[in-house]
Amino acid sequence: MITIKTEREIALMHEAGKLLAACHKEIAKLIKPGITTAEIDAFVEKYLEKHGATPEQKGFRGYQYATCASINDEICHGFPRKEALKDGDIVTIDMVVNLNGGLADSAWTYAVGTIPEKTQKLLDVTKEALYLGIEKAVAGNRIGDIGHAIQTYVEAEGFSVVRDFIGHGIGPTIHEEPQVPHFGLPHRGLRLKEGMVITIEPMVNVGDWPSKMDENGWTARTVDGTLSAQYEHTIAITNKGPILLTEQV
Repeated sequence: MITIKTEREIALMHEAGKLLAACHKEIAKLIKPGITTAEIDAFVEKYLEKHGATPEQKGFRGYQYATCASINDEICHGFPRKEALKDGDIVTIDMVVNLNGGLADSAWTYAVGTIPEKTQKLLDVTKEALYLGIEKAVAGNRIGDIGHAIQTYVEAEGFSVVRDFIGHGIGPTIHEEPQVPHFGLPHRGLRLKEGMVITIEPMVNVGDWPSKMDENGWTARTVDGTLSAQYEHTIAITNKGPILLTEQV
């Protein structure tokens, strides 16, 4: 079921989004060779607690961490661990924040130290694809308009869009309808309406798009071992255009 949010509910989600964005900006200061994603996860949990919030995905379907931390060929849902990040790695930190009942979800891919030019292009293209999708997230458009904008840009740049994991509605729970693929045809799919709140979160691979699942049942990675990046915002649909609830300003 798709829930249409009131202005008050969107305002609560926006406050959660501001806190989440501030947390990401702090994470950016921590990312360097030698730090572990377990240390980042512990920082996030303490940061949220300090600001009166909780990591919503901790305990969701048995998930044990405050963040997902996906390194290099991991597409999403990587477990934080004690393995030190190395110069040239990329790592995606994804989290859902609950602040006074308002939820916000955002992922960001970080370069660790100095990364190759092609890896930087992957990050740049993935981030640009996110914002191209957001431009289509307006009342009256259809879900397919978002996916088409992302897919056509990414593929023109020589990368591929993951099909197995997509965006979604959010609030009052983490994952709700509608589903928001990052590929598809324009003018197809559900029509966007004022009051919907969705995530747009393209996962983009250097190689082909298929994924495989680790034995832990959570972590997805590229089948061909190539790098994957992801950027995600939570967006409110309004008649005046999309509101980025997790924008880092």
